[in-house]
Amino acid sequence: MKQGKAKKKAAPVAKKRGRVKAKKAASAPLVPLDTQPAGEPAKMKRREYEDQLEKMHVELVKLQEWVVKKGLKVCVIFEGRDTAGKGGVIKAITERVSPRIFRVVALPAPTSRERSQMYMQRYVKHLPAAGEIVIFDRSWYNRAGVERVMGFADEETVQTFLQTTPMVEDAIVKSGVILLKYWLEVSEEEQEKRLKDRAKDGRKTWKLTPMDLKSYSRWYDYSRARDDMFAATDTARAPWYVARTDDKRRGRLNIIQHLLEHVPYEETKRDKVKFPKRQKRGGYVEPDHPYRYVEERN
Repeated sequence: MKQGKAKKKAAPVAKKRGRVKAKKAASAPLVPLDTQPAGEPAKMKRREYEDQLEKMHVELVKLQEWVVKKGLKVCVIFEGRDTAGKGGVIKAITERVSPRIFRVVALPAPTSRERSQMYMQRYVKHLPAAGEIVIFDRSWYNRAGVERVMGFADEETVQTFLQTTPMVEDAIVKSGVILLKYWLEVSEEEQEKRLKDRAKDGRKTWKLTPMDLKSYSRWYDYSRARDDMFAATDTARAPWYVARTDDKRRGRLNIIQHLLEHVPYEETKRDKVKFPKRQKRGGYVEPDHPYRYVEERN
């Protein structure tokens, strides 16, 4: 299925089925990724965010049912700087759908055996089968980003990756996978704020790793790596989509809306739910068992 056709099909469905529509934005001049555009709107309030997200969750369930019915294969990649909000948007997408249909792949560091394999091998086995949506929380693009900046891959290895990845992704798309690649962009100031917040918040300290601290001082090394990655792998068949996420709530909604517009779907007709009658007790007697109840302290 070609992505170019997906957008044309999605529009009439939205009109017919009441899909959540994005407001048409006025055209704006291109802004370098490391610079936030002037006149940014105020950060979205929680109530407004939750109202919009609830509507989009309904659409994501419709998408899920259509993907299963039609046997579609969808692969979504999330990349971006540390603290850009990858985990948050993935949680927003998946919290109301089936984990058996929406599968999240977040691979740990490769084992010694995996390091001896062809680089893409550990990722390819996680690609979707019919009726699945696979979400990569970081992906094969580790090689173009963290591995390059932190010295885990030499320059020759990185250049080979950048040259060959478009061919691999071309093969993935030609096999029938709808491939969507998102880059979440956060400003330097907002990243610093979020990292320092992690250091102070006991709920988030696990997110602040030694690697994050090393990466903190290498903002422009990551900028150069990102720019090279876009130049080599932002192709017509597998383009990159950039989402600004200084406002996490707006960023999540924008990404979900974009996802819904780029995977063609329709509402699947469901039979009216009719619950059967409950069975009668039939002589059942509660046992005299000394149950150990959880203490009710709240």
